[in-house]
Amino acid sequence: VYVGKFIPRKEREKELGEKAKLFTNVYVKNFGEDMNDDKLKEMFEKYGTITSYKVMSKDDGKSRGFGFVAFEDPEAAEAAVQELNGKEISEGKYMYVGRAQKKAERQQELKRKFEQLKIERLNRYQGVNLYVKNLDDTIDDERLRNEFTPFGTITSAKVMMEDGRSKGFGFVCFSAPEEATKAVTEMNGRIVGTKPLYVALAQRKDERKAHLASQYIQRMSNLRMQQMGPMYQAGGAGSFFVPTLPQPQRFYGPAQMAQ
Repeated sequence: VYVGKFIPRKEREKELGEKAKLFTNVYVKNFGEDMNDDKLKEMFEKYGTITSYKVMSKDDGKSRGFGFVAFEDPEAAEAAVQELNGKEISEGKYMYVGRAQKKAERQQELKRKFEQLKIERLNRYQGVNLYVKNLDDTIDDERLRNEFTPFGTITSAKVMMEDGRSKGFGFVCFSAPEEATKAVTEMNGRIVGTKPLYVALAQRKDERKAHLASQYIQRMSNLRMQQMGPMYQAGGAGSFFVPTLPQPQRFYGPAQMAQ
């Protein structure tokens, strides 16, 4: 068990980034089965003093296509990466040489790349992806595409299915926001098959949640206003809400109604 001072996540990530600038262990891959320890050493030793080197092998002794070289100085490791990364070692085959990463660093880099791809994907489809619901059961992907084709270039059209049957909604993605906007204007409420379509810009999950929350707050606010009753103003001095009090109901018998 190790007990030490707690380091916030941002500081840990910063520390990993600083360590990444100084490295001595190099990861090498994309070489052939004929590579061995001696050949690997010979390839890298001109860049500086090597402290260890290893080609990872299969059970039959053949190379697995990757290995490691550890230098004494960071400058030597950096020089090897600069010179050998991307070098063609056979026709159409290029070697990868880079800093060997620890598991935590690899996970951090993969997470960063994933987040970056997600942002790029969201930006790419922002304002061009349409949500279409109330679809007739007879509408399939091809029919959906054909209905929206007049408004621009469609990159994808998909009716969502379950057990081979339409779930009644789908998505149409255009190549440009103005095409999608035109399609919403023209197609929302249009009857296709036997039903009027509902067409709107598709929203991300967080956007839908925020929109629903806003609608709920607005409804509750309107409900409270109705319950408070009419507003009373006294000489313009101020505004007051006067609660509407229930009035006692009076009942009259036949004798009283005759009077």
